[in-house]
Amino acid sequence: MSPVGAAGPAPPIADYGLLGDTRTAALVSSAGAIDWMCVPRFDGAPLFGRLVGGPAAGTYRIGPARPAELVERRYRPDSTTLRTTWAIGERRLTLTEGMVAEVTGRLLPTTLLVRRLHAEGGPADAVVEFDPRLGDGRRPPRTRRHGPVWVCEWKGLAVSLSCAPGPVVEAGRPAPITVHPGRPVTFVLVVAHREPLVQVDPEAAWELLRADETYWRTWVADLDPELPFRDAVARSLLTLRLLTHSPSHAPVAAPTTSLPEQPGGVRNWDYRYVWPRDASIGIAAFLGVGKPDQARGFLAWLLRASRLQRPRLPALFTLDGLRVPAERQLDGWPGYAGSIPVRVGNGAAGQHQLDGYGWVVDAGWVYARAGHRLDAETWRAVRGFADVVARRWPEPDAGIWELRHPTQQVHSKLMGWLALDRALRIAETHPIPDRQRRRWRDARQAIVDDVRVHGVDPERGNYVRGYGSREVDAALLVLPLLGIEDAGSPRVERTIEAIRSDLGAGGPLLYRYPPGRDGLPGSEAAFLPCSFWLVQALACTGRRAEAVELFQALLDRASPLGLYAEEMDPATGAHLGNYPQTLTHAALVQAVLAIRSAPVS
Repeated sequence: MSPVGAAGPAPPIADYGLLGDTRTAALVSSAGAIDWMCVPRFDGAPLFGRLVGGPAAGTYRIGPARPAELVERRYRPDSTTLRTTWAIGERRLTLTEGMVAEVTGRLLPTTLLVRRLHAEGGPADAVVEFDPRLGDGRRPPRTRRHGPVWVCEWKGLAVSLSCAPGPVVEAGRPAPITVHPGRPVTFVLVVAHREPLVQVDPEAAWELLRADETYWRTWVADLDPELPFRDAVARSLLTLRLLTHSPSHAPVAAPTTSLPEQPGGVRNWDYRYVWPRDASIGIAAFLGVGKPDQARGFLAWLLRASRLQRPRLPALFTLDGLRVPAERQLDGWPGYAGSIPVRVGNGAAGQHQLDGYGWVVDAGWVYARAGHRLDAETWRAVRGFADVVARRWPEPDAGIWELRHPTQQVHSKLMGWLALDRALRIAETHPIPDRQRRRWRDARQAIVDDVRVHGVDPERGNYVRGYGSREVDAALLVLPLLGIEDAGSPRVERTIEAIRSDLGAGGPLLYRYPPGRDGLPGSEAAFLPCSFWLVQALACTGRRAEAVELFQALLDRASPLGLYAEEMDPATGAHLGNYPQTLTHAALVQAVLAIRSAPVS
């Protein structure tokens, strides 16, 4: 392995591990550097932003003082605690780190990051680089020492770092430290946003992290032991939980902004918001493994979030269910690997995306099918969404890929059909006026008739990307799940094969649509959720062996810690785009559930 701790280019995106507490998250490299962490929550101001803001944006590194060999890096089993070991000659230096999620009901800070170094085989020299810089302006803090604690302050925000045993670590000045066998050194980072700065003794903080580890293991323990690829599912579910904002039950698409879909290019977006579509796919994944609490919480959040704009369903929300800030660029931020601009906010917030209604209503149906009745207000909201679809389905829209120029997209029409179909199924056990029921039925049939005239290639006999087009769209891989026609119908099978043929990017990878055909400059890589949708489609159409083989190939392309970004470079296998990606991990879980349900041939 190559040495860590040496100067050089930015680490690969897949080099980063995820630490989280269900309120915010940190990305930490194999060199022990936290290069991304926002406070006080996912969409807050970066505290450590070197990942896309360069050295001036701050970092928090604990690791070997000199270049060392990385010998092992993994999460502790069924937990969110990360363990990294380096070799320094015959000695070993290990960093164990995590964030404490369970703080409710105790006098604890909302953000508590615990990191511990221990040595084996002899004393090991380490270094601590604690350099917080806040927000767009990468502002250094006002600092003061309070006994063994170093406190950093900005208006409304305070951050403290303490360690024991050892010297006080001063912000902005690397501190050497020698770790002796049997005498681990524990570092505690506390964040307080408009609240008292509560200090936690390092040894007590370590015990809190150990207790948190037990909590996560207990949460994972009730997963079906016979579930195929259980370890991969467990890691994805833990990742999804870490990326779900526990105060609101709303999952962010990713904890990062502006990690590039094309290195050096302009396809850099802010994903620190909530897409109802992505969240609904994740909810279906949680329901599929028997964890309804996440579904219940998200549906309650969506009810609150959509109330001001209902029955319209916005494409995305903030964690509070509010309008997403206008998209803007950060001046002077160099971007990851020179990929500019770095953006905050997201311009897709005002788009009409018909498919989102389908995903959300389907999540409501899956929840109801599992035996959980929708309350009156939730059902009223779902009915409103179905009414919008019945009225607006003939219109062009931006669709799942958020095109800047709306078109008549077949996938959007099919998901509109899904919204009406699932609303009608829920209506079998929930009250609804007959007139509304008839309106939904008529619109559902009208979509079928329209798509089969305008959305099918007359020569090849497969569904296409858009009306008047012969191109295909990998989002159509959801066809076998919808019920608009039999999963094994020739048209469905031809669509799957056309996608594999036309959008194949090598091995198990797929482009989401023909590269370069989205109106944006540059190109993009393969879209990882589409590959898991292909696994799901194969399993649902009776091709289980192919699905398993494809899934295994995708597992081989995970990051060293089992995480996935949004996209992957087919030539190099590099993970690209924001990371880790909620949609990819949710699609992974659903692919495994489809494999489990498929008959063994």
